[in-house]
Amino acid sequence: MSDSIKVWDAPLRLFHWSLALAVGAAMVTGWLGGNLMVWHGRLGLSILGLLAFRLLWGVLGSTYARWSRILAAPLGLGDYLRGRWRQAGHNPLGALSVLALLGLLLFQTLSGLAANDEIAFQGPLYRLVDSDTSFWLTGLHRQAKWLLLGLIGLHLLAILYYGLVRRRPLLRAMIGGRSPRAYPEQREATGGAPWALAVALAGAVLLVWVVQSTEGWLAPPPAPATPAALDW
Repeated sequence: MSDSIKVWDAPLRLFHWSLALAVGAAMVTGWLGGNLMVWHGRLGLSILGLLAFRLLWGVLGSTYARWSRILAAPLGLGDYLRGRWRQAGHNPLGALSVLALLGLLLFQTLSGLAANDEIAFQGPLYRLVDSDTSFWLTGLHRQAKWLLLGLIGLHLLAILYYGLVRRRPLLRAMIGGRSPRAYPEQREATGGAPWALAVALAGAVLLVWVVQSTEGWLAPPPAPATPAALDW
């Protein structure tokens, strides 16, 4: 029996760190505003693509990346609090944290698609809603960033707690993919074939392309050219 097992596959790890960078950059550009709002919108589309990939990878990916595992984990909260949790991957609290973070990021992304800054920025789906709805979604998008900051803070504190107090290297596992085997019944992750990765990537790219193209499809036709005045 090996003293460590494969828990997080490479695509999931790459998703995790790409999402962390994209969210951090999106928060900075949104906070500073101005000309950076163009990049805020681009980062929002990249986050949309990453979330779409994660949704698909939760069906097609390896064992501990699957939604069946993550959604079932909170049901074992009682066992976890009594010290009887023996499964690898996300524990019940970790699964709840993942669901909360991804759910809020999905809301932020979708609301941002129809938002506007009342100056120069409009989300690619702005024309699908009326102005009142756009302003309402913009307000929610701005306020929800505080909740997002709080969840990120709790996430970082949990990593520190598990690393310093519980002596469980969560950060190392998300970098290298392997975690110490705590119990003999814990098994390595399986699944996540190359074809599954190709499907998940293609689905994410297709969604971003459709959303980005919608802005052009919804744009009003150009005004007819005014005939030039005759200069006698």
